[in-house]
Amino acid sequence: MKEKEKILIIDDEKVILEAVSKIAAAEGWSADSASNAKDALTKIEHNNYSLILCDIMMPEMDGFQLLDELDTKQITIPVIMITGFSTVENAVKSLYKGAIDFIPKPFTFEELTSSISRGLKYREIQDKLNESKNSEESGSVFYVPCPSKYKRLGHISWMNLEYEGVAVIGVSDLYLETIKSITKIELMEIDDLIIQGNSCAKFETDDGLIHNCLAPISGRVIERNEKILSDPTLLEKDPYFEGWLYKIIPSDIEYDIKYLVPCSSDRL
Repeated sequence: MKEKEKILIIDDEKVILEAVSKIAAAEGWSADSASNAKDALTKIEHNNYSLILCDIMMPEMDGFQLLDELDTKQITIPVIMITGFSTVENAVKSLYKGAIDFIPKPFTFEELTSSISRGLKYREIQDKLNESKNSEESGSVFYVPCPSKYKRLGHISWMNLEYEGVAVIGVSDLYLETIKSITKIELMEIDDLIIQGNSCAKFETDDGLIHNCLAPISGRVIERNEKILSDPTLLEKDPYFEGWLYKIIPSDIEYDIKYLVPCSSDRL
């Protein structure tokens, strides 16, 4: 029998620890908790966790410092950040520092479960990559990284300057590999304003979950990809070219790109 996935929840609010633990248990996941980052680091050293959910604003050591500490210790457990201080700056900074997702408080049952399911799938892909490096399957492709000239927001979405004043944005193949088959796509309308770090698209999958795609940059929508609305498989087959989401006029591209990662770094 497969061992339950074990999740560590870090938050200084008891009500959040209890709520997330109950949701995890209801979904068949095992949950452990810590009320501060220092205690969490001790638990991480002595337990095998599949995923970490961490608040940002905590005394002594905040969530950003925890991400730095995990990086220093070369601990690769995926981290989802949760916070009531849900500013754009917090969201994009979290993803830039290595978190795989960001959930603002108050969150719904559906938002939490969809994010956790992606996080656990991300860990599964991560484990397969590590196994393949030391086996005959070395070189196996589990996801396609975004083209080197693109820039990405964490491992969720990407942007590319198509020509001066216009950017194309879309979702990464790694993100798509963490969800089930898409049955429905919900896009924003022409002339809508997209905000970096906020949801710009929703994907409903065949397991009944709805997944938010966080926008890599801010701007006004001038064109959206109508083809993927009628054929969601186009997004899954070719996310970097035919499966793009929007063409937008960026609001402040120089400001937005400071927390984006050049995709060329994925090939170093």
